Amino acid sequence: MSSVLLEARALSRFFGGLKAVEGVSLTLTEGELHAVIGTNGAGKSTLINLLSGEIPPSAGEVLLMGQDVARWSQPKRARAGLGRSYQRNTIFGEFTVRENCRLAAQARWQRPWDWWTPATADRNASAAADEAMARAGLAEHAARTAGTLSHGQKRQLEIAMCLASGPRVLLLDEPLAGMGAEETERMLALLNELKTGHAILLVEHDMDAVFRVADKITVMVNGRVIASDAPANIRTNRDVQIAYLGDH
Repeated sequence: MSSVLLEARALSRFFGGLKAVEGVSLTLTEGELHAVIGTNGAGKSTLINLLSGEIPPSAGEVLLMGQDVARWSQPKRARAGLGRSYQRNTIFGEFTVRENCRLAAQARWQRPWDWWTPATADRNASAAADEAMARAGLAEHAARTAGTLSHGQKRQLEIAMCLASGPRVLLLDEPLAGMGAEETERMLALLNELKTGHAILLVEHDMDAVFRVADKITVMVNGRVIASDAPANIRTNRDVQIAYLGDH
């Protein structure tokens, strides 16, 4: 059986009287891509921020490989195996692709006492960077300045930077945003390949892509989960149809 790598239990986040996320429970399983969808303001990005540790929950638990990490900082969760990407590119545009990945990998093998050794001499970080670039399909662009990449390649680089830190869980916030058809196909192929050895949570607005790649879909409305099921069942779910299309 595949193992549960990340679990949210009755997770909530309130901003004053606003219930951005309320009582959300879900599980991320190794080998599975779990998509979270919903209209604007549904609470999807807040949920990712709660899972990654960017903001603390008002209530509920976050279990990373069985350990409650709800009060852990974002860097501590990252070191424990949680990687995430953002809606906007967060790469270092003036550095090469390899340098971006090596910087991400260095967070995994920190050597604060060894300040006199050049970062380029860290064999562990360099090997992790090379492996991440290869897996993300960027090995041939290793020496390119990151700022010269296409939009789709920059999104691939963000995922490569996640992979360089050695995560078991990937939280991906709209990785397909702004992509053309060809770039979307490359990213979907990458996501399918990354399911091996990882649990993936995907927040995405491209419904055609979501239904092609997801193993399970959770639908949020106004901070709450209204359905969580296999894609075929979500398509025919009456509550989901009403939420997206209105009661016709």
